[in-house]
Amino acid sequence: MKSLFKVTLLATTMAVALNAPLTFAAETATKDAAAAADSKAAFKNDDQKSAYALGASLGRYMENSLKEQEKLGIKLDKDQLIAGVQDAFADKSKLTDQEIEQTLQAFETRVKTAAQEKMEKDAQENETKGKAFRDAFAKEKGVKTSSTGLLYQVEKEGTGDAPKDSDTVVVNYKGTLIDGKEFDNSYTRGEPLSFRLDGVIPGWTEGLKNIKKGGKIKLVIPPELAYGKNGVPGIPANSTLVFNVELLDIKPAPKADASAAPDAAAAAGDKAADATKK
Repeated sequence: MKSLFKVTLLATTMAVALNAPLTFAAETATKDAAAAADSKAAFKNDDQKSAYALGASLGRYMENSLKEQEKLGIKLDKDQLIAGVQDAFADKSKLTDQEIEQTLQAFETRVKTAAQEKMEKDAQENETKGKAFRDAFAKEKGVKTSSTGLLYQVEKEGTGDAPKDSDTVVVNYKGTLIDGKEFDNSYTRGEPLSFRLDGVIPGWTEGLKNIKKGGKIKLVIPPELAYGKNGVPGIPANSTLVFNVELLDIKPAPKADASAAPDAAAAAGDKAADATKK
């Protein structure tokens, strides 16, 4: 069989191996007791059980994939998918290897095109909704808007000095989209986050300078001060972000570090940047 089809099967198998434990753990927890009793009678040996488990994992993965493709306007026939698998095992495929490769290439192009169109549409909608949200928030009591477009509401000022770019700050925070969907939360992780202030998204770097140790602030960050037109996993393109941040501590950098080059600061903030991408 041609290389593309082999790669497709390999990619699917790898996806199952890597994702199945996380994807299926919650949904199968309530069924485990009954399934354990049934499995003893259903399989003669471990090879049978392993084969069935692989098939079940592959089936669930493909079911999830079909649902995601439907969101893009692509609706594949599940019966034909199953027939293709069965015919391949029986070596009775209705398509030649060349036809399979060409069809899969065309399908990949369709998916990429549909995904790009959906992303562009969602980005435009996010930009419009985000602006409306920011305009409404700007009218709330105590909200200030900076020259960069950052909106913030100081809930508690704190004491001492405000942090500088070269300082390391320790914070607890919750991050949501404007619809309230949470994408990150240090409180639920049970661990505050430490990072150099100039090593994270611009909205954080600017916003946290408005409070001091022990302070609390609400930040509403426009996309150009967050992840912009590209977005990141869990944060769609052109998203306005909402953060509730508590500044627990400020650790001044040693003098040598305070004057370090910007690339060193960015490296020091990698952990914090990754955390806010969740």
